[in-house]
Amino acid sequence: MHTSIICGMRATVAASILVGVVAAASEETTLRQAARSRFLIGAAVGSRGIAKAETAGLLSREFDSLTAENEFKPQSVQPSRGMFRFAEADKIAAFAEARGMKLVGHTLCWHSQSPSWMFRGDDGKPLPREEALRNLEAHIKAVAGHFRGKVVGWDVVNEAISDRPDEYLRDTPALRAIGEDYILKAFEFARAADPEAELYYNDYGNESPKKLEKTIRLIRSLKAGGAKVDAVGIQGHFRLDAADTPERLDRAIAAYAKEGVKVVISELDVDVLPRGTTGANVGDRERSGADPYTKGLPAEVAAKQAKYYARIFEVVLRHPGVVTRVTFWGTHDGASWLNMWPVFRRTNHPLLWDRSFEPKPAYRSVIEVLNRR
Repeated sequence: MHTSIICGMRATVAASILVGVVAAASEETTLRQAARSRFLIGAAVGSRGIAKAETAGLLSREFDSLTAENEFKPQSVQPSRGMFRFAEADKIAAFAEARGMKLVGHTLCWHSQSPSWMFRGDDGKPLPREEALRNLEAHIKAVAGHFRGKVVGWDVVNEAISDRPDEYLRDTPALRAIGEDYILKAFEFARAADPEAELYYNDYGNESPKKLEKTIRLIRSLKAGGAKVDAVGIQGHFRLDAADTPERLDRAIAAYAKEGVKVVISELDVDVLPRGTTGANVGDRERSGADPYTKGLPAEVAAKQAKYYARIFEVVLRHPGVVTRVTFWGTHDGASWLNMWPVFRRTNHPLLWDRSFEPKPAYRSVIEVLNRR
């Protein structure tokens, strides 16, 4: 056999091996690898979730940021005045620290999943302003202080803006007891408790024009009051049937950047089930609703979801240095809150992995977008 032929065969074999290696490397690319440090890739999980080997493995492999779904919320850590329960939250903090993952604290002040005593008296009426402020300050000081140095940032106040077009702030126990400046005070208390942590205002639907306008009003008000506001959290509880959401997200990110704040997509999922509720208010529930995908997500719907996720990440990549984190609200479809809301016990498929921890077309579409740019 001629030497030239042998060399040609060797070159062909080498090329084939190289192609195989590249293909294998591409297939093995994880979310955090594909993000290439342009922004953090996170997931929300509970203390029970991290105790499961498959969930722990998925988190360790794919993500570099972690948010506790419930364990940091006021009702979880201080259900009774002065009685703090950090054990479950500490488990999540230890899990993140052991894996070099950034930990996000969610949340210090929220009208839901908060103990009534913080802002209301035994009679159900609002506490006097100074008493309510003392309760808020003591809570933030204790919780943010406990996790000082372990948390990269805090959702200081969650969902304080009203969904009603004629109302600025949501009518909450904190608002009734303290007044509009309870948000400013919460940011002041958080900064005092953990000066190095980033501080976020977090909400759903604040990519839509009306709520975007109100959120910008709030940011300006907080800054005028001397508050440190590092980023706005756009939760990102999106719906597959809301086709214009990626474009709204694009405009919102640009608008927040003009206000001098970063953006985090803090609770991302894409709901594939029909529902009447348009927002993501946990108090808005529906008694019944269609549940068409109990035996699995049809291929055509999975393909639409994949394209939707691709559009979202294309938007994120159009704002380098502005979007600093994308966190999925859950790890896999079986662990999503959307199986229980707004209709109790349906079979939803909103995330990148199915109930068997297999990556869906949406996962591959996100990886493709991130690797392309």
